[in-house]
Amino acid sequence: MLSVKKEQIKKNGGELPPIIFGTSSLGNLYQSLSYETKRNIIKECIEHSFGKALFDTAGKYGAGLALEVLGKSLADLHVHPDDVVICNKLGWYQTELLTPEPTFEKDIWFDLKNDAVQQISYDGIMKCFDQGNSLLGIYSAKMVSVHDPDEYLAAAKDEIEEEQKYQDILEAYRALAELKRQKLVTSIGIGAKNWKVIERVVADVELDWVMIANSLTVKSHPEDLVRFIANLKEKNIVVINSAVFNGGFLIGSDFYNYQKVNKHTVEGEALYQWRSNFFALCSKFNVKPAEVCFDFGFNIPGVSSIALNTTRPEKIKENIMMVNKKIPQAFWKAMQEEQLISIPLNK
Repeated sequence: MLSVKKEQIKKNGGELPPIIFGTSSLGNLYQSLSYETKRNIIKECIEHSFGKALFDTAGKYGAGLALEVLGKSLADLHVHPDDVVICNKLGWYQTELLTPEPTFEKDIWFDLKNDAVQQISYDGIMKCFDQGNSLLGIYSAKMVSVHDPDEYLAAAKDEIEEEQKYQDILEAYRALAELKRQKLVTSIGIGAKNWKVIERVVADVELDWVMIANSLTVKSHPEDLVRFIANLKEKNIVVINSAVFNGGFLIGSDFYNYQKVNKHTVEGEALYQWRSNFFALCSKFNVKPAEVCFDFGFNIPGVSSIALNTTRPEKIKENIMMVNKKIPQAFWKAMQEEQLISIPLNK
């Protein structure tokens, strides 16, 4: 792979570190964690970060729970607001929970006391921004984006509704541009799983950064996406690669891109077979699957940072140290020979 990047990326007067800390676990993704565990996760992130810790959060994570826990933890740890950077992906608004389980995503969030609804519009984004900062307490988000515009578009029933929804997205970005003009935020971006939607938005909106989730991993790396990332670099748009473990599946979970894999389908069987071959190769070369996933996702030309999430405080330092871990070139050659990756890698 390319040489490891240890420098921090300077953008819009701030610094974007190589590791960004995801907070979906603070919202009880897949499992419910104690507040003490969550606070210790935050503590370890602060202690071992490259410079100021940068936390990526969203109103969708636990229907606002992640925002609340992040703000409370930082306050309990006596972290000054100027000593931390918060990125809040906007578009999901916390509401009262009126059903036995939250309605916005089934079977992956646990022990939630609220629900969330998607609000992508000028007014909706402003409401999400204000609510997010309120949930954060004395802290406020300086990096903001529209969250899940791809899911919003995908819910359209026909082309006419899809175009209406896209206009909603453009209005949402008009709101973010206003926040930046007022210097309430320092940068605006986008967070999405479908990179084609990111490509569409980039053509119409001036962005500072993009966060691509699930799409650029050791398992999934379309050549046209790799070219798109390189083009973003030429435009000085910072790229954050998120979910490089494909929602945890590549390091052992049963969820691929946040959906439980059915082993008894052709697609599910193929995923498990790929992982089995991948794990065997990692074992042969004495490298950890997580290290491989990180190295691949971090060293795609144009990628500036990796967003990582964990439920275990003791894993934070190890995750951060993956920046310095070198994967043998022979391993990548073997990955290509076994057709586990599809793009050429150069030292």
